[in-house]
Amino acid sequence: MNAKTMFGILTSLVMLAGTACGAADGTSAEADTSVQEDTLSAKTFTADSSNVKLLGRNYLADDGTLWVVHSASGVEFSFMGTKASVTIVGDSGAGTAQNSGNEARFAVYVNGKLTMDELVTEPEKTYEIFSSDAEAETVVRIIKLSESANSTFGIKSIDAECTGGIQPTAPKDLKIEFIGDSITCGYGVDDEVKEHHFSTATENATKTYAFKTAENLDADWSFVSFSGHGIISGYTDNGQKQTQQTVPPYYAKLGRSYGSKSGDFLVQDKDWDFNSFVPDVIVINLGTNDDSYCKGDDEKAMEYAEAYEQFIEEVRSHNSDAQIICTLGIMGDRLYPFIEYAVSEYTEKTGDTKVSAMKFDVQNQADGYAADWHPTEATHEKAAQKLTDEIKSILGLS
Repeated sequence: MNAKTMFGILTSLVMLAGTACGAADGTSAEADTSVQEDTLSAKTFTADSSNVKLLGRNYLADDGTLWVVHSASGVEFSFMGTKASVTIVGDSGAGTAQNSGNEARFAVYVNGKLTMDELVTEPEKTYEIFSSDAEAETVVRIIKLSESANSTFGIKSIDAECTGGIQPTAPKDLKIEFIGDSITCGYGVDDEVKEHHFSTATENATKTYAFKTAENLDADWSFVSFSGHGIISGYTDNGQKQTQQTVPPYYAKLGRSYGSKSGDFLVQDKDWDFNSFVPDVIVINLGTNDDSYCKGDDEKAMEYAEAYEQFIEEVRSHNSDAQIICTLGIMGDRLYPFIEYAVSEYTEKTGDTKVSAMKFDVQNQADGYAADWHPTEATHEKAAQKLTDEIKSILGLS
């Protein structure tokens, strides 16, 4: 064997050894990854769209915190594992004396069962939300029960002892957006004493006509709702127009805060990305607070109708294909004819036939009253059934 041949053999052996070593390393790395993914282990996740299904209007900050803003906003995810916890951060008002009674309220559902109902009273707290001796396929929903104006909270991280990771639950075929006031927020629904007053602790979006309608139709939802707000005026008890409490200026924003910051920003300073949730149906339920200003005055009511028509135009500008349903009536229907007028005028001017009006039944004394004469869950249930039937009829659903 000559030197050239010997050198070739040695070179081949070295290359083969290197390849084998590389393959072994690669296989080992892949095996390690596979083992890590397929073996139960503790992991930490950010609440972003790659890991969770986003419910409603939220905002992912640069530090990875997901700020949960509106009523019924939150996240939902599934995993195979034995434990899960979530670290919640409060907004700037959390735990302060001046924000007492206005803390963000949230709930946790595990496999469809309510397991936790909490107020965010600390700057940061970790909650254990699931624990099992054996691995189990688990679906977790973390949902905000209270509205945006008074408080928000952030999901800093989700920790799970799981096989693989956490995954977003599947999107629904139908998406509905609800634009409203305290009725849509679930004001007082957990306090059926009409003489009692507002507290975020008794707001519960999951007991509202809006949430129940979405559930009836197996739809995804998004709320844009603020207690005391209207189209031209917020609630007033002295006849003075409350222009600071109107919904149209905040519809294209992430939300509204009365002052508490979510991290380092106010939610009304963030524009909403309308591409992130494209509704098939939009339900507008605004006018109860305007009526406290209009009080049967036709001139004021026409001002309301004209502004309502403009708001329909704005909603349509952000949602080109949605069916828009304009509603009123649960806490009084005096302005409903002016909603019908606004819809008629808008349709005649634009030729847009995907806008309609529907009147809710006024709440019945037999169903009781919640705080400040707001609807009880029984009233919300009846309203949900009526709205469900209306949407089914419009969309041709069985």
